[in-house]
Amino acid sequence: MKTSFKFSAFFFFSIFLIFQIFSFQIRIVNSQGSTDSCSSSLKLKGELLFDTTSFYCLSVWDQQGYILRYMRTDTNVWSYVLSAPNTNAYIAMGFSKNGKMVGSTAVVGWVSNEGTATMKKYFLGGQSPNEVLPDEGNLQLVNFTSSVVAEDSRIYMAFQLNTEMPSNRLIYSVGQTGMLPSAADFRLTEHQDRISTSLNYNSGQSEKSTPYANLRRSHGLLNMFGWAIFMPIGVMVARYLRQYDPIWFYSHTTIQSLGFILGFVGVISGLVLNNRLQNNVNRHKGIGIFILVLGCLQVIALLARPEKSSKVRKYWNWYHYTTGRVLIMLATVNVFYGIHLGDAGSSWKAGFAVVLVILFITAAIFEIRMWKRK
Repeated sequence: MKTSFKFSAFFFFSIFLIFQIFSFQIRIVNSQGSTDSCSSSLKLKGELLFDTTSFYCLSVWDQQGYILRYMRTDTNVWSYVLSAPNTNAYIAMGFSKNGKMVGSTAVVGWVSNEGTATMKKYFLGGQSPNEVLPDEGNLQLVNFTSSVVAEDSRIYMAFQLNTEMPSNRLIYSVGQTGMLPSAADFRLTEHQDRISTSLNYNSGQSEKSTPYANLRRSHGLLNMFGWAIFMPIGVMVARYLRQYDPIWFYSHTTIQSLGFILGFVGVISGLVLNNRLQNNVNRHKGIGIFILVLGCLQVIALLARPEKSSKVRKYWNWYHYTTGRVLIMLATVNVFYGIHLGDAGSSWKAGFAVVLVILFITAAIFEIRMWKRK
């Protein structure tokens, strides 16, 4: 009995330990390249070709550490400086009519390993690389005022637009590490991540535009409740309520079936969301599909459950328990990971963590009571 208690405690403790390590890594990543700040004036050794002293300054993408400075510096001239961590990848700022990438024009900058700084504009004619055309688009850049500077682990991209009023629907993206455009054709590879925002030029306020917000929320809630909440509750029912036979079995089967249905719909909605957004979330998607496979295996195992008197029943039990626990552990980690990728905020993390704490305390109380009865 003590062994079972230790295993259950270790199982739940492992989930929280993984979450803490994951959160710590996120804080490290987000703190990298944070030498630039709107609380101080911009001072660079490299030369920007216009003065930024009185510019508006705001954080436009906290997750990637993007900071934008801008100002109307002449009648029809708008000046911008985009600052971001230098991760050996390109940074991009797009001007869109509707908040979508396709059909917009972007200014892209990067610094090669040899220190060569390059900035070009691209017309985003489609989602494939061959539809992203260099030196095309409707942006009119002011000649001889563009520059890219790399200093203190950050990259600064400065440019000016000749326009009466630029679009307030702005898109930011970051390229994949080490995948810089080459001088041969300056082909732009698929971005690693992106964000769509809306900027009020008069007040200097930027708001994140979240496409398919309802689908994102449904995807998160379905997977959270299906795989990471109902599944652990079903496991607890099977472990601690066996004296109420056969109620425990029907309750366990009903709860797990509900969790599987919710999780299945959640994974499908995630695949639909990924297809629409075209985001690079392969790790999150891969874990989610693997969780779904484990869930399907559990359903198959239930249909093929041998009799209690069968010699292979103990092996079936071992398989069923192990697969279920692996599923729950992966689901817990992937829910936290999905909250991070979706930039849903600390309230989602805190709410989910509170539910896990309640489940852990409940399991500990039942485990102690069961141990005392033995």
